[in-house]
Amino acid sequence: MKVVIVGGVAGGATAAARLRRLDETAEIIILERSGYISYANCGLPYYVGGEITRRGALTLQTPESFFRRFRIDVRVRQEVVSVDAKKKCVTVRNIESGSDYTENYDKLILAPGAKPVRPNLPGMESENIFTLRTVEDTFRIYDFIEENKPRSAVIIGGGFIGLEMAENLVNRGIFAAVVQRPKQVMSPIDADMAAIVHNHLRSKGVELLLGASVEGFEVRDGRIYTQIAGQEAKGADMVILAVGVVPESTLAEEAGLALGVKKAIKVNAHMQTSEPDIYAVGDAVEVAHFVTREKALISLAGPANKQGRIAADHICGIESSYKGSQGSSVLKLFDLTIASTGLNTRGAKAAGIDMDAVILSPASHATYYPGAGSMTMKVLFEKKTGKILGAQIVGFAGVDKRIDVLATAIRAKMTAFDLTELDLAYAPPYSSAKDPVNMAGYAMENILTGKIEQVQWEDVLAAKESAILLDARTDYEYENGHVENAKHIPVDELRERMNELSKDRTYYVYCQSGLRSYLACRILCQNGYACYNVAGGYGFYQQSLRDQAPEPKGKGPCGL
Repeated sequence: MKVVIVGGVAGGATAAARLRRLDETAEIIILERSGYISYANCGLPYYVGGEITRRGALTLQTPESFFRRFRIDVRVRQEVVSVDAKKKCVTVRNIESGSDYTENYDKLILAPGAKPVRPNLPGMESENIFTLRTVEDTFRIYDFIEENKPRSAVIIGGGFIGLEMAENLVNRGIFAAVVQRPKQVMSPIDADMAAIVHNHLRSKGVELLLGASVEGFEVRDGRIYTQIAGQEAKGADMVILAVGVVPESTLAEEAGLALGVKKAIKVNAHMQTSEPDIYAVGDAVEVAHFVTREKALISLAGPANKQGRIAADHICGIESSYKGSQGSSVLKLFDLTIASTGLNTRGAKAAGIDMDAVILSPASHATYYPGAGSMTMKVLFEKKTGKILGAQIVGFAGVDKRIDVLATAIRAKMTAFDLTELDLAYAPPYSSAKDPVNMAGYAMENILTGKIEQVQWEDVLAAKESAILLDARTDYEYENGHVENAKHIPVDELRERMNELSKDRTYYVYCQSGLRSYLACRILCQNGYACYNVAGGYGFYQQSLRDQAPEPKGKGPCGL
């Protein structure tokens, strides 16, 4: 059996290694357009920033090491220019010599990945404009910085690459401004959670231009000016284009293979394309979203590796299937961590799911043990069943641990009730006796069983004229800041002061994080008062609506 693999990064290299482990006799050829294989794509920004200091550290394998270990023929600087599905052969161009040759196959795996979007704008030919996708791109940016000593950079796009580049450029002493067409960065998370990220970026000296549309570029006096609709041009020494990626599906399209959403390659659960002897994996393929089962394009390294393994399994006769992607991701941003999995609010509503969300502000571990960090958690659930739909966490410690537990819960199709029963490891340096994931389950359970009615800040503020806000915090907290026109009764005084409230009105109760307001609502509803607990409390209000940067230090239970 002869297998040709087009692309040698995550999906392609994984498929090749798995094939060899399953079949020692197969002839396996990897054809890679760039000069590197199996490289750490997600680590590229950290080489620019100096966190990774050796160029060789970016490449996990070389053609030579791959051959020594697996006896696989790896050819770099070889671009596949066409696929003939009927003749079962590919035409390959040697980039160094410019000559073409053909290579036949029994099975073909397409792992071409995705390419950076380069919008058709005036001035795009400038040498001061960079994209970051390959090892060569990384070295080009690094060498430019070393030679030209830029003092400022404009980054177009506020996704993973854009924000990682902002951090790493700032760490090198370069002022960074992020220009983003949507009004928030990090589209996988909701706008209220992204607001916390905005505040943190600004606190680190990063300028944000949100809701800004780039119209072109102009070079003047050695600087490049980004032209923004309705605003003054933004001058800098360099520009990083990070506006997203699109599938590298031209080969597949020209070969007559079926395409799907955003021209991604259609595949079945075994990663087979519309031609059974041609497989496709990685950033170029259409997948099913694990939660909704709708077709999606999810470009992440984890799914690409899994898909490469599944394609290799199926070629070797193992009935392996890919069950879908849920977009689990994590991002380091200075000392802040942003993580998400599953659906966000926009995705859940687009899928027609009747959902709600709880917002918590737990500490990463017991606050009496030194070093506890703060985090904000938002967990989405289906109202009818309590099924976990998605989660977003922004914080300083313990974020990755909790998002992985919640990602596993989604994969296992768990409900809020299941989260309350998870038996998670506890010791004061690592967690609390009731882990934040358990607490999220309790909060959702209270809503699902009717013990509490909840409202989001956006709904409270939309009904500001008719809403009666009740602040359940201490006098000290209230005097240091509160929502305008809020009535103030500390929860510990509420039983004695309920006569100050009317049973003919509805009260929206908040505290700092949602715990004391929950207690207040339990007191009120059992005494015949109509009330709602405001999700996230005043702390979330300050961060998401009043531009307060998040505090790194974790706090104990409200009021204690």
